[in-house]
Amino acid sequence: MALAEVYTQETGVPVTVVTAASGTYEQTLKSEMAKSEAPTLFQVNGPVGLSTWKDYCYDLKDSAVYKDLNSDDFALIDADGAVKGIAYVIETYGIIYNKKLLNDYIAIDGAVIASPEDIKDFATLKAVADDIQAKKDDLGIEGAFASTGFDASSDWRFKTHLANLPLYYEYKADGISSTDAVKGTYLDNFKQIFDLYITDSTCAPTLLSGKTGEDAASEFALGEAVFYQNGTWAYGDIQGNEVEDEDLGMLPIYIGVEGEENQGLCTGSENYWCVNSQAPEENIQATLDFLQWVVESEAGKNSLAKEMGFVTPFSTFTEEYLPANPLLVAADEFMKNGSTSVTWNFTTMPSEEWKNQLGSAMLEYAQGTGDWDAVVAAFVDGWATEYQAANN
Repeated sequence: MALAEVYTQETGVPVTVVTAASGTYEQTLKSEMAKSEAPTLFQVNGPVGLSTWKDYCYDLKDSAVYKDLNSDDFALIDADGAVKGIAYVIETYGIIYNKKLLNDYIAIDGAVIASPEDIKDFATLKAVADDIQAKKDDLGIEGAFASTGFDASSDWRFKTHLANLPLYYEYKADGISSTDAVKGTYLDNFKQIFDLYITDSTCAPTLLSGKTGEDAASEFALGEAVFYQNGTWAYGDIQGNEVEDEDLGMLPIYIGVEGEENQGLCTGSENYWCVNSQAPEENIQATLDFLQWVVESEAGKNSLAKEMGFVTPFSTFTEEYLPANPLLVAADEFMKNGSTSVTWNFTTMPSEEWKNQLGSAMLEYAQGTGDWDAVVAAFVDGWATEYQAANN
């Protein structure tokens, strides 16, 4: 909203910003789009979100903001080559770790690694986490991993972000970028990383239903856990506590797949700008001018990078526009060392209901009130059901 005010001050062009309460964006967008003066700029969360709004998306292929994009990897392009959406923020997630605590562990006789750089696959990650869990009292911590909470503030880290890993490897093996029916090829790998999270933890699995995202962030930030699955955006929840900036590192989420020693972090976006093709031509042009100003002007770039803390996919954002976030530095190191980034395939998950059913099955399994077969059924059978419901 402040950025819009600056634009109006500089250009005299009024910009109205409509905000939605947490978790109600899609509902708010539908309501606003039904009005006579509908928004000219909105966002979708990827291919699934685009499927709902594709008829409202202006082709951005001739726009300045598209020409400033570093790669088509950050654009939603349809079968006809029309650019329907452009990502405006790149985010990265993996396993955040406390370098100091990990090095304290390494200093103990019998440590299974000599350096954090030795963790390059699931087998090593598991050996380290198991040993840390066994020696947690000696290290003065509560557990190897921060709690894998399934409260609504936390469960997305597992039913969406962790579930991306078996999906990524299945898509990669089959040479596809979406599907109407997943096979579940890598669900055994999904099970073993999830088992590690809930076993080598700060709390018993029976307590996970009530554990929040704030709990997990606090456990890590206060030095009670060595590892914490989350993304670069979590820095704000960590800084200013017990973990110094220089002690923040990131590891890929290893699940035991052949060749994973070359795997990088999970990098992508689910925030895409779209311009309303149904709006008057002069409003469309005004919106394109605004987007160009956002990614090319000093005020726009400073706002996105320094005030909002975004890493963007635009060539206009040179190194001085990197936010001051050590997790971004760690992510950048993986980008530069030749590792293969894991793409965000969770944007193709067929519905929120699919995620919710998967999350419920995972929690039941973790608590011991359900079995892994129910997780597999939610993942595979639920996908086919929800995909069909969404596309009929």
